[in-house]
Amino acid sequence: MQSTTLELSRGERIKTAAKAALPYSAPMIAGFLFLGIAYGVYMKAIGFGVLYPMLMALLIYAGSVEFIAAGALVAPFSPLSVFLIALMVSGRQIFYAISMLEKYGAHLGKKRWYLISGLVDESFSLNYMAQIPAGIDKGWYMFFVTFYLHLYWVIGATLGNLFGGMLPVNLAGVEFAMTALFLVIFAENWLKEKSHESSLLGLGIAFISLIVVGREHFLIPTLIGIWVILTLRRPQQARKLETVKLEESK
Repeated sequence: MQSTTLELSRGERIKTAAKAALPYSAPMIAGFLFLGIAYGVYMKAIGFGVLYPMLMALLIYAGSVEFIAAGALVAPFSPLSVFLIALMVSGRQIFYAISMLEKYGAHLGKKRWYLISGLVDESFSLNYMAQIPAGIDKGWYMFFVTFYLHLYWVIGATLGNLFGGMLPVNLAGVEFAMTALFLVIFAENWLKEKSHESSLLGLGIAFISLIVVGREHFLIPTLIGIWVILTLRRPQQARKLETVKLEESK
């Protein structure tokens, strides 16, 4: 006997999944709209019209990377720097993708390509933990969860750029938002980590690079230096981790 899901027509399955996914994604509306609006305001402050944040939100769809791309548009042309920073900021997506290999498998058909491209922190959390109701097409349900989150972000970025100038605040200096974003990321990581060795190494390498090559060119040497040092220290860190595990098992 066929399941209820299979008995429904394709159109009914899509419609049912779309309705079920909307309330599940709704708690993310406020956060996505607020951050999207902030991004739209930032883009307006550095001189870009509504099409830029709208299309970047639609096609890039990675909050931190979009701020990076925005700054790169008004900075000296340095694609390698942008690539390396974006890779470091969004590298965690690799682990999200590995965790979702089974859920986002070939059985989903063409939908999986959008699900993969829309794999951000929030869509990963919601779809990974989703308890999909019986009778709902799982593939379409996850598709619409991802789609709604994407839509909230695009709407926020568009509204922020269109109406950001009407806000009763002085937007001068809003370009500092990019620096503030990385400071917040660093501070959150500092509070979570048990050892600050890696963070202090990163600060030290950045400081040395700044002195040696100057502020205009220090970024790439810093990123390469951090990667080399952390790679060389990896065996040592692995041994420390094994020691800790052995002590905890006693």
